[in-house]
Amino acid sequence: MKRTNYISFLFFLSVFCSSSQTTDLKGQVFANAELDGIHILNISAEEYTITNRLGAFEISARVNDTILVSSVQYIPKKIVVSHEMMTSRFIKINLEDRINELDEVVVGKVLTGDLMSDIKNSNAKPEINFYDVGIPGYTGKPKTQKQRRLIEADAGKFVYYYGLVATINIHKILNRISGRTKKLKRLVRLEEQDACMDKAISNLSDDLFGHIELKEELKTEFFYYASEDPKFLETCKLESDIKLFEFLIDKLLAFHIQVASSDD
Repeated sequence: MKRTNYISFLFFLSVFCSSSQTTDLKGQVFANAELDGIHILNISAEEYTITNRLGAFEISARVNDTILVSSVQYIPKKIVVSHEMMTSRFIKINLEDRINELDEVVVGKVLTGDLMSDIKNSNAKPEINFYDVGIPGYTGKPKTQKQRRLIEADAGKFVYYYGLVATINIHKILNRISGRTKKLKRLVRLEEQDACMDKAISNLSDDLFGHIELKEELKTEFFYYASEDPKFLETCKLESDIKLFEFLIDKLLAFHIQVASSDD
């Protein structure tokens, strides 16, 4: 009888130890769109990480820990770590898109297909837009993919107050802590620099090198030299070719002197 009790004790001890053991779990997120930067939070252990561009991640966990998968564009998903997951050391997660649907709206009169009849009955008015129906909209320059990613990562306030209740914007905070926001800001700035440099090359090359001659193989090097100055992007954003030309002339003079001194 004592031997049976001893064996039972060892069995329950081994189960307890396996349950309390922390393991690095690898995982893969599957979704219809972007997989980079999805937050993986171990709520139980207060651990977090983010997915790479392929949706892969790795996080420490124990049996019965709760894993929260969170992203603005997908429905949040909670997963309880099982013994099977700990044994295989792998989690497969399928996410569903957040879908905001509007009811179908018919604007204006139903057309008959008779052009002259439809024109007479149309009571034509200025085109309807999102302001007319109370829907927020954007009429500015379309955002690039990197700009949209930055807006998605850093949108909103850190804390929202609803009466006496405060809600923390965990998505924004985690992006700041993980460095994703900083990385995206740097990528957006580099993208803007490249766009400004292309504009300068296209619009101002002839005038610039008409004033100060420069070897053909050094022209591209000059524009990279000029774009490294923080004032380059600021000047380019003024949307003034005159101010940009004045800035580039000063930089070209400095670059020309630098090249001449290195030749000597």
